[in-house]
Amino acid sequence: MHEMSIAMAVVGQVEEAAARSGATAVTAVRLQVGELAGVVPDALSFSFELVCAGTVLEGAELITESVPGRARCGPCAHEWAVGMPPQLCCPACGDAAAELLRGRELQIVSVRWEDGLPSERDREPIPEEC
Repeated sequence: MHEMSIAMAVVGQVEEAAARSGATAVTAVRLQVGELAGVVPDALSFSFELVCAGTVLEGAELITESVPGRARCGPCAHEWAVGMPPQLCCPACGDAAAELLRGRELQIVSVRWEDGLPSERDREPIPEEC
């Protein structure tokens, strides 16, 4: 189950970024996951939840955006959705010289966190100088 190692890598990268920014909690992580990346979304979500326990990401929502696979034929330049299982021979000319354009993505797109600064209602008033 390589989803666990993927979740560990994502949490590690987000923890580093959160520490650099002074974030006190991470509330959401958005990932792009290509349909050809070989990732099972439910297994990734389960693993993410386990790996987040005891970190600044504990309780964070994992939002995954699926990226459909697309290919282009070298000889005729036709583009098509490859689907699953992937159709890698050109449906227009039958050639097998396909270039994958999209669908292998596995990247962190955005992270939503709370910074370490107290909110307005938690700040102490600044005494007026005379």
